[in-house]
Amino acid sequence: MRRSFAVALERYGYRVETAEDGLAGLEAFRGGEFDLLVLDVMLPGLDGIGLCRRVRESSLVPVLMMSARGDGLDVVAGLEAGADDYVVKPVETFVLVARIRSLLRRATYRQAPEEGTALVFDGLRIDTAAMEVSLDGRPVALTPTELKLLLEFAARPGVVLERHTLLRNVWDYGWDGDSRVVDLGVQRLRGKIGRDRIETVRGFGYKFRR
Repeated sequence: MRRSFAVALERYGYRVETAEDGLAGLEAFRGGEFDLLVLDVMLPGLDGIGLCRRVRESSLVPVLMMSARGDGLDVVAGLEAGADDYVVKPVETFVLVARIRSLLRRATYRQAPEEGTALVFDGLRIDTAAMEVSLDGRPVALTPTELKLLLEFAARPGVVLERHTLLRNVWDYGWDGDSRVVDLGVQRLRGKIGRDRIETVRGFGYKFRR
C-alpha cells in the first residue's frame, strides 16, 4: 500500500519519501524538510500516533493520519496527538489527494498585506497579515489548521459557528464530514489560547468570546 500510494502521488506531481516503520519515519523527518506527513496508525515499532506526538514536539508541519477504524479510538487518539485530519482505509487515491491538497492550502493560507490588521482580544493578539499570534506578548505556535480555525472564530466574535460551517470553511468538508475533527481542533486550540475564550453552545457549535 505504501508503494502504491507513493507511485500514485508522484503521478499527481508530488515528491514522496516513504519509510517502512515509525522509527525510520522519525529519522527521515528529522533529516529532511517536508511540507506534509501522511502517517498510518498501524506502523510497526513506533506507531503513527506516537510518531505524530514526536513530530509535534518540534514541528507544526501538517499531518494527515490514516486509520483502518473510522469509528474507533484511533481517530480520536490521532487528532489528540496533533494530527490535522484523517482518512479511513481503504481510501481511494483521489480522496487522499483531495485531503492532501486541502491541508497544503491551509499551510500556505495568507491574507493580502493591505487587508491585514491586528485583532486583539484581552491579551490575545492576531496579526492577520503576518499570520502570527501572541498571548500576553508571548508567541503562540499554532498548526496551519489551528490558525485557520482561530481566524474563523476571530472574524465573527460572539457569533455561534455550527460544526458543519467550521468543517466546510476550515477543513473543506461537506455535510458528510466528521465533526470530531472540529471538537478535537477546538480542544487543542483552547489549550494554547485559553480554555475560556471559546464557548461551547450545546446543540449548535462554538462561539468565540469578545
